[in-house]
Amino acid sequence: MDALSDLLAPYTDLIGQIAGTITTLQFLSGFFLLNDIRKKGCSDVYPVGPFLGGVALTVMSVKLGQIMGDQPMIKVNIIGFAINTVFMAGFYYYASNEKKTQIWAKIGYVSLFLMAVITYANFEDPEKIEFRLGMLITSILIWLVGSPLLNLPNVIKKKSTEGMPFPIIFAGQLVATAWTLYAIAIRNHVMVFQNLFLWTLGAIQLAMFVLYPSKPAKKPAGKKSSKKEN
Repeated sequence: MDALSDLLAPYTDLIGQIAGTITTLQFLSGFFLLNDIRKKGCSDVYPVGPFLGGVALTVMSVKLGQIMGDQPMIKVNIIGFAINTVFMAGFYYYASNEKKTQIWAKIGYVSLFLMAVITYANFEDPEKIEFRLGMLITSILIWLVGSPLLNLPNVIKKKSTEGMPFPIIFAGQLVATAWTLYAIAIRNHVMVFQNLFLWTLGAIQLAMFVLYPSKPAKKPAGKKSSKKEN
């Protein structure tokens, strides 16, 4: 990895700028998923996790940016929070009544969690909370990226990737690739490991789109055998 680090080191700033731009554009990847939901007229087959998790991540990232005094990080995540909130509203609009009740329950749990995290961050030592909050954000990001894998047995059973958010998974793969290259360039081994792990999870999910179609195959209609008259 040292040889690759030496090769990328002169382009560290450029790679960082590209990674930041791709991350910002990733927030917009939900538009494609929301458009698919609009066409279907229902969001029930899709998980709410990517949107709700996006809201939670941006809130915590804004708090982390305040602790670090990183204004660009704050601005990017405020934009991300606004975009993910709009996506959440659209997802909720196309959900069935039963699913809407479940969504409200999940929103309640996430809100309580965020209140607890922010309250803790306000009272903890800034040096300690910077590391701990960063690790918490990384853990949730890994969970969000890997959560579609929970549906893997169903995907294999139906031989269809219906319900897997391809635009979000693909965008996440680009982000993981960019930040992996950046981490190699700055020789941050922890960051390399984190992003390679995310990249691996994304690669497994993208492989499902290669193996299976986005819609389940239609079962052939049974032919009724007609009796011949003598």
